[in-house]
Amino acid sequence: MEILIISGLSGGGKSKAASFLEDSGFYIVDNMPAAMILKFAEFCAAGGGRYARVALVYDVRTAESFTELFGVLDQLRGMEATCRMLFLEASPAAIIKRYKETRRRHPLEKESDSLEEAVEKERELMEPVKERADFVIDTTRLSTARLRRELLRLFDGEGEQAGMSVSVTSFGFKYGLPLEADLVLDVRFMPNPFYIEELRHQTGLDGPVADYVFSFQQTRDFLRRVEDLLSFTLPLYAEEGKTGLVIAVGCTGGHHRSVAIAHALSEFVRRQGYRTAEHHRDMERAV
Repeated sequence: MEILIISGLSGGGKSKAASFLEDSGFYIVDNMPAAMILKFAEFCAAGGGRYARVALVYDVRTAESFTELFGVLDQLRGMEATCRMLFLEASPAAIIKRYKETRRRHPLEKESDSLEEAVEKERELMEPVKERADFVIDTTRLSTARLRRELLRLFDGEGEQAGMSVSVTSFGFKYGLPLEADLVLDVRFMPNPFYIEELRHQTGLDGPVADYVFSFQQTRDFLRRVEDLLSFTLPLYAEEGKTGLVIAVGCTGGHHRSVAIAHALSEFVRRQGYRTAEHHRDMERAV
């Protein structure tokens, strides 16, 4: 079991970090008191692998005693679990600017004469937690995409690709475009197996249809060019923080050409190291 404590300064980026880590497979619990962390960890350990990766957000809202937190950390590290702590911070100017933009109140603002004083008070208060952290990230100059990339580097051994899933789906234009599509490829220029009697009632997943579709030079050239495009763009989508990409391949009815091409593309994307799903929206419709 892997347990990650997400802590840091208010306005430092804890919520965004938790969101990114949730996309990477962590089970997130926000605002958990230190006294409850150990019992929750024991509950997760008994979950039969359901809670294999857990991230607990702990900050000044629940910080009654750091001594209690440190004692819990020591006990967690004595369990059969990997326990680490991430601390996120930013410069006072950056935090003040973020609070001004969101118009939210700082947790310590009621106890302070100004937002600036609240920010400085929290920084001093959280210093012992920062000193115990395994990882410290300063988000002052980090874009959302760069923060996500850094978290993937630290906590996802499969790299940036694992942070983005790619869905490749075939469809028939006569039934409409998939509304969720990010990229749409039209393969209606390819020779149509529909007009060959022995292929009409098969699909692009059947060998004879696939062999027919790929027997043409224009099909092979098209696939090569699309693979070049994806080799170039997929890492850039992942780098910019995109968590899911839908590639839709369409032909007239969604039975033959689009299915064969979508299947080939999904295999290519999978070989590039991305989590890949393959769907054929209209393949089961009557021909």
